[in-house]
Amino acid sequence: MDQNYKQLIELLLPAGILDYFELTNSTKNAKGISIYLEEKNIIPEEYKDQLLHSKGFLPETSIEDFPIRGHKVALRIKRRRWVVQPTGQIVTRNWTLVIEGTRMTTEFGLFLKGIFG
Repeated sequence: MDQNYKQLIELLLPAGILDYFELTNSTKNAKGISIYLEEKNIIPEEYKDQLLHSKGFLPETSIEDFPIRGHKVALRIKRRRWVVQPTGQIVTRNWTLVIEGTRMTTEFGLFLKGIFG
C-alpha cells in the first residue's frame, strides 16, 4: 500500500486498527460508506508456542463508526480463526489480552472492547 494512501486511511480509521486488520475494500452508496477489514494472519500471542493454521474467518461484523463528511460509515470486520494442530481446536484472538498487553491507543482499545467484548 502506498505510504501516502496508508496515512490517509489511518486518519479515517480508529488508531492502530491497521496493525491487526487489512483494508480489503470500500464502497459508497446512498446509505453511506462501507469499509471492509480482514484480520491479518498474525498468530495470537497466547498461541505463539503452538502450531496454528489459518482456517478462514468468522462471520462479518458490522460496526457503525464516526461519519465522514456527512456520510454514515460502517466498518465491516472479518475476524480470523485458526485451528491448533494436531488437536483440531478452533481459536481466535483474545482482544482483551491485546488491549491489556500492548501499547495501543485508548481509542483503539475501547473500539475493540466495544466490538468484541
